Amino acid sequence: MNITSVNTQLKLQSNTIIALAKGLTPEQARWKPDQENWSVLEVLNHLVDEEINDFRKHLNHTLLPQEKSLGGEKQYNDQDLDEALAVFRTEREKSIAWLVSLIAPDWDKKIVFPWGTLTTGDMLVSWLAHDLLHMRQLVELQYMLNKLTYEPYSVEYAGKW
Repeated sequence: MNITSVNTQLKLQSNTIIALAKGLTPEQARWKPDQENWSVLEVLNHLVDEEINDFRKHLNHTLLPQEKSLGGEKQYNDQDLDEALAVFRTEREKSIAWLVSLIAPDWDKKIVFPWGTLTTGDMLVSWLAHDLLHMRQLVELQYMLNKLTYEPYSVEYAGKW
């Protein structure tokens, strides 16, 4: 596992996530295309919780066993966008620093979940992929917000979405 490459990707992805969410009005940050899909603010706060309570915590628990508890349900869309961005940046920096601090981690060590078994390496690369999934979600939300914000003007000239 090339941890330097992973850390670089985590840092670049966090910068992209922040850039995709920064500068929105509170209304834009809370806007949802429908009840089934998340707002930008919900995506961002989910990423904060994942940063704190999922990937780093599971890897830390597996590589260096200690306490094990996950956070509860949050009201993501009621939170402040700038605060969520700051917390995400801080927690991602903590995650990267934690990864750098690991000495010869065993990326083949097994993690057993009720639904199946992963290795710590699987969990680490899933962390990268999870970011990318939510980056795609943020881009889609930005596209829809642009379309709505600038009506009656059309985005048709940009090409098919």
